[in-house]
Amino acid sequence: MAKQSSRGTVAVVGIVAVAAIVWWVGHGKKDGASVADQAVPVVTATVRQGGFVVYRVQPGTVTPFNSVLVRSQVDGVLTRVAFSGGQQVRKGDLLAEIDPRASQAQLQLATGDLGRSQAQLANAEETLKHYEALLAQDSISRQRVADQRSLVRQYAAEVKSEQGRIGSANLQVSNARIVSPISGMVGLRRVDPGNLVGPSDARGIVTVTQSQPSKVLFSVPVNVVPRVLARLNGGACIPVDAYGDGPDDKLGTGHLLAANNQVDPTTGTVKFEAEFANADGALLPNQFVTAKLPVDVLPQAILVPSAAIQQGAQGPFVYAIKDDKTAAVVPVKLGAQDASTTVIASGIAAGAKVVVEGADRLRAGTKVQATAAAEPAPPPAADAPSCHRDEASASARTSTARS
Repeated sequence: MAKQSSRGTVAVVGIVAVAAIVWWVGHGKKDGASVADQAVPVVTATVRQGGFVVYRVQPGTVTPFNSVLVRSQVDGVLTRVAFSGGQQVRKGDLLAEIDPRASQAQLQLATGDLGRSQAQLANAEETLKHYEALLAQDSISRQRVADQRSLVRQYAAEVKSEQGRIGSANLQVSNARIVSPISGMVGLRRVDPGNLVGPSDARGIVTVTQSQPSKVLFSVPVNVVPRVLARLNGGACIPVDAYGDGPDDKLGTGHLLAANNQVDPTTGTVKFEAEFANADGALLPNQFVTAKLPVDVLPQAILVPSAAIQQGAQGPFVYAIKDDKTAAVVPVKLGAQDASTTVIASGIAAGAKVVVEGADRLRAGTKVQATAAAEPAPPPAADAPSCHRDEASASARTSTARS
């Protein structure tokens, strides 16, 4: 009886297994086929044709428009410091004073010597007039008259010499007051009252920097320099943006000012100089920034969103949507790009639909359910970016040049 029960159980299990296999063959394959045929949802964008500005991003350094290390022009003891570190000063404002007594004493000596020389000259001239009257009467030798004329010229020369000494002494007295040679911001003072200062003091008294406007120095590869110089020499105002720690940290917009006249042989670059009004003082001397310069314009470029670019073993490609709602792998050759847009040099034409979201589930021939992405902003104008030179900067340069 036990054997018969065991055999019956085995038979039942076998029948159930056969039934499951038959059901899977009849239904399971159909369900699998339906899953395979299910469309993959994707987001697409239209390949467009339009203008594209090619930018060059290079590291740069901020330099002040003018920087002056203020030193004393006379030797003496510093008696007063009239500024605080970080203070804004104007040209001619008092910075420090030196004990003027030594220079004043020299001025008094020169003034006294001038008075003596003038008196001697006046006396010699009167004597000469008397001698000339006697010579007219033939009552004095011509040699005596010639000697007196020579003496008059000698005293006249001494008067001019003493006048020069007085001018020098006056200059020394005025130099005892040290004033700012430019308008700008003073740094930290380097000496204290009571110190002996002079022209040979390498430390100086303070540094004054003019940072409004400021300049940014950066280098550009030599292969793009001719295109930039052609616009610069043609009188175009080329904008330059300065960024801080990241692409969202924009510190200011200026314009390209000048280019160096030679290539750096060690780097193969040319140094450029841009000017920034820096009205808010965001650019500090010797600060490291990133300079963004437009170097070229592509007026009729093929443009796709950068999110559509995929990388494969054979290089970059995009998934294009065909008329039958399936995905096709299209190899492309890339050109210039920015954060959101890439230029396609070859491989796809304007008007095609490319996948920008959901590409990770696609293969060649995969059916898709496409949803169009939001329309991008209108393409930039085909003309090169331009700017307007800041009037305040021009006024600062004119004022500096006149001073």
